[in-house]
Amino acid sequence: MDDVELRPIVEALLFVATEPLSLDRVCELLDGVERSRVVTALDDLRDAYRRQNHGLAIVEVGGGYEMVTVAEAAPWIRKLAATKTSSRLSKPALETLAIIAYKQPLTRPEIEAIRGVDVAGVVKTLMDRRLVKIIGRKDVVGRPMMFGTTKEFLQAFGLNDLSDLPTLRDFAELAHASDSSIDASSETASDASSDSDVELVDTGETAVFAGDEVSPLPETPA
Repeated sequence: MDDVELRPIVEALLFVATEPLSLDRVCELLDGVERSRVVTALDDLRDAYRRQNHGLAIVEVGGGYEMVTVAEAAPWIRKLAATKTSSRLSKPALETLAIIAYKQPLTRPEIEAIRGVDVAGVVKTLMDRRLVKIIGRKDVVGRPMMFGTTKEFLQAFGLNDLSDLPTLRDFAELAHASDSSIDASSETASDASSDSDVELVDTGETAVFAGDEVSPLPETPA
């Protein structure tokens, strides 16, 4: 196939995919098409969506490419999703998730040493929602399990990899400057627990935790 045929096929693959497609996966699906041509098609599509002021964009997230809605459309998308049950994380769960994200890999006792409370139930909740997983065992007496974040965590927050996390200093400055919460829902999170009060937000392009003490993560490029 020539490039004129290739671009709409790549676009269609991104449209129907339920998770980010890695470059390797796209090349595998387009068996026989040179990798460089696939990269060019992806770049051309991203540029075309940016130039033509679409309501959709193609971004790199979670180690792959994904078609998402643009941030400017978020208020109307929230209205559309208003009737859906939103999934919430409690503030203790959010704090624990932040510790794991920035300090991983670490064990439950190490998390508890930072938080000062038992986190068994909270960690289970994060694992049930596929935001945290067991990534190994620490080579010490008892070989305790070590925890880290998942690919779903990256997808939920619109991150390509962990290096995209804001620095702790940036996060503190954002938290100090923030005066309001951000509302929406996450497609990847499961049903909310009854005592929850912090929402996992998905605007279509990127997702953030919404709570009085939490600020938005950096926007995914549109």
